Amino acid sequence: MKRRGFLIVAGSLVPAIWAPARATPAEVAQAIKSVIGSTVPKPGRLKLDVPVLVENGNAVALSASIDALPGEVRAIHVFAEGNPLPRIGSFRFGPATGRPRIATRIRLATSQTVIAIAEMTDGTCYSDSVDLLVTLAACLE
Repeated sequence: MKRRGFLIVAGSLVPAIWAPARATPAEVAQAIKSVIGSTVPKPGRLKLDVPVLVENGNAVALSASIDALPGEVRAIHVFAEGNPLPRIGSFRFGPATGRPRIATRIRLATSQTVIAIAEMTDGTCYSDSVDLLVTLAACLE
């Protein structure tokens, strides 16, 4: 009976030990603040394109574009609220860049909100976000 009791207790602790780490809302806010400072992003102009229903979080297609003139955008930053590390990436644009657009694949740990922020050369920022559902999670190793 002692052995069975031990196995029940040990089995109930495994999910707590192996639970995937996720960024807290405070960590996401801090990551965004470290990139854009105290600037408050405005909604609009930036278009984030991510599927709302994701079957496999290991390779999620993501694209973002902004209605702006060449040389007007400094960078586009992407954040994922439910990943262990919320900052997905920063994509910088130079003055000779054409239309500011990015396209890549990302990994997502769970159903969450993906946020994109466009940093303009005049110091303003624009944002867009997408709430999505992930059926098969990634980033759990």
